[in-house]
Amino acid sequence: MGFYHGLSGLNAASKNLDVIGNNIANSNTVGFKQSRAEFNEMVASAMGASSSTNTGIGVSVAAVSQQFTQGVTTPSANGLDMAINGDGFFVVQTGTGTAYTRNGAFQLNKAGELVTVNGDKVQGYTVDPTTGLRTSVALSNLVFPAGTPIPAKQTSTVTATLNLDARVDQNAVPAPARSTYGTSLEVFDEQGMATPLSMYFQKSGANTWTVYDSLDPNAMPIGQMVFSSTGKLQTVAAYSGATDPGGLNPGDPGYVPQFAAPTGTTLTTTVTTTNPNNPNPGPWPVDIDLGKVTQMGSAFSVAKLTQDGYATGELTAVNVASDGTLMATYSNGVTRAEAQLALAKFTNTQGLQSAGNNNWVASNDSGPPVYGSAGSGSFGVIQGNALEESTVDLTAQLVGMMTAQRAYQANAQTIKTQDQIFSTLVNLR
Repeated sequence: MGFYHGLSGLNAASKNLDVIGNNIANSNTVGFKQSRAEFNEMVASAMGASSSTNTGIGVSVAAVSQQFTQGVTTPSANGLDMAINGDGFFVVQTGTGTAYTRNGAFQLNKAGELVTVNGDKVQGYTVDPTTGLRTSVALSNLVFPAGTPIPAKQTSTVTATLNLDARVDQNAVPAPARSTYGTSLEVFDEQGMATPLSMYFQKSGANTWTVYDSLDPNAMPIGQMVFSSTGKLQTVAAYSGATDPGGLNPGDPGYVPQFAAPTGTTLTTTVTTTNPNNPNPGPWPVDIDLGKVTQMGSAFSVAKLTQDGYATGELTAVNVASDGTLMATYSNGVTRAEAQLALAKFTNTQGLQSAGNNNWVASNDSGPPVYGSAGSGSFGVIQGNALEESTVDLTAQLVGMMTAQRAYQANAQTIKTQDQIFSTLVNLR
């Protein structure tokens, strides 16, 4: 029986050294989880014998289990590198099916797909670029417009944040020139060509300002703003184009503009493009949101002018938010959400089966995957520009290797000693 004890010990120690060697070899593998060999004592028992007479007959390897502990995250200069802090796995589509990984070293292939270094396609959800909200709950490949510019978008809305000087006297002679309180920005036609849009504000009464889009003396206003006594915007009314009650028509000296009933905080103007192409995009309406305009006793100032159009643009960078939303930046200055990464978790993580290439696959022991997004429920969050290091502790592995080596040598010695005992018995006279 001593030979079997030693032989089982040699096998166990050899397997332990295999596990330790694999850990050490993967000490620099991104997202690698170290394993450990777990042993069982083997006992021989006779029918009806008491437990006190049971004899140990060696050792067996019960399992080689991976330790899914959190690895240390290190910064990276690559915007597509990602690390999961907490529970969850990235979902990838391999040539043989769905797999799961903690290795977030991603890149874009020539088709614009987000892939691993092995070419596995990262899975996630499609989103609305404008709202950033999901448009589907089904998983799909994450594709970016690499090599193909995104099309231009025609401006539909301009938002103005500015202050009109409450100290302006509308009865001053001469009256301030219309250009005194004006500003402009570029808007885009449907071909992505920039065209200037101007706004001019002329005080026409107490707490009342008339809005123009042209310096032409004969140009009619586009609307009127009325402020409260505290300087907050109270009403906005569009120009109605109605005939002056005094019988004057637009363009006549002394004509008094007429305005429709107030509605909301938006005025609409018509923009004519400077695009030289023939045919070119025709005039189009643009809404000007004036809800953030104030009238205070300080100098006229423009805090911000924004518009929602843009020219065509090439993809320049992709970055990830903590919830897995992938934000794409384009050469035209646009940054928008293009997709959201999916994460998966399991009831029994230890039940996952290693599939190589830093991937795991689900099994009966692990249970089916539960999909979701980073930061929701018990899912971890995603850290961009970072990678999760291997969980291998080299110092502990080297100590374990020396221990396994001594165990191997000691088991070999038991076989040698047993052989010497048998030799002594055989040589008895």
